[in-house]
Amino acid sequence: MRTALTIAGSDSCGGAGIQADIKTMIANGVYAMSAITALTAQNTTGVTGIMEATPEFLGEELDNIFTDIYPDAVKIGMVSGSALIQKISEKLTQYDAKNIVVDPVMVATSGARLISEDAIGALKEYLLPMASVLTPNIPEAEVLAEMTIHSEADMIATAKTISENFRCAVLCKGGHQLNDANDLLYRDGNYKWFYGKRIENPNTHGTGCTLSSAIASNLAKGYDLDTAVERAKDYISGALGAMLDLGKGSGPMDHGFAIHNEYTSEMEVR
Repeated sequence: MRTALTIAGSDSCGGAGIQADIKTMIANGVYAMSAITALTAQNTTGVTGIMEATPEFLGEELDNIFTDIYPDAVKIGMVSGSALIQKISEKLTQYDAKNIVVDPVMVATSGARLISEDAIGALKEYLLPMASVLTPNIPEAEVLAEMTIHSEADMIATAKTISENFRCAVLCKGGHQLNDANDLLYRDGNYKWFYGKRIENPNTHGTGCTLSSAIASNLAKGYDLDTAVERAKDYISGALGAMLDLGKGSGPMDHGFAIHNEYTSEMEVR
C-alpha cells in the first residue's frame, strides 16, 4: 500500500484539517499518517481557539514518521507560526521528501484568520519553493501574488506569477463568486483548465483540505499531476454531492460516500 503524510492542524469537529485529510487518504486508497501542527477548538460555526505544537515536538513527529514508514507523498495544510514552517522545511529537506502538496491555508471557511503575518513570509521563503504543487483559493492566491483577481485572465496572470516566483506548479481554485468549480493548473509556462460541476451544497467545510489531500493521495499512487487533479476533483464532487448535512454552520462533506460494505451499513431496524 502506498503512503501519504498530512502535516496540518487538528479540527475538533472533524470536517477539515488532519481529520479530513486522513478520511480522504483512506477513501483514496493510501495509508494515512499525520504530524499535527496545532490543536484547534472549532465547529461548523467558527474557530474559538488555537494551540500550536512546539517546533521541537513537530520535528520529533516528523522524525518518527520518516525513519519508519516513509511517505510517498506529503500534504501540508494549516501551519500558523513561522518557527513551525522552518522546522517542516528543515525536516522535509533532511529526508528528501517527494510529491509535496502545499495548501496555503490562511482563512477558515467561517472567515477566521488561521495564520500570522510573519508566518506568511516564512511560508513564501521556506515551504512554497519546496512544493510540487500549490493549491490556493482565490483570496490566498491574491495574497501570495500580491495581485487581485476579478476574471479568468486575472487567475491566469496570478497563477503565472506564483508559479514563476516559487518555481512550482499552481492549482488556483475557482469559487468565491468566480468560475464556480473551475480550477486552473499553471506550470512550466503553460496552463490547463479543469472544469467542474457546481453543486448547490452550502456545507463546504474542509473542501480545500480534502482536495489537496486527494491530490497527494493520487500522486502517492503514481498518477501524473494532471490525472491526480482530475481524480481529486471527481472525488470532491462526489463528497459534496452526497449532501451530508451536519452542524449549525457550514457543515462537513461525506468523505466516505463511496465506501459501501458490510462494516459501513447501518443496523437493520426490526
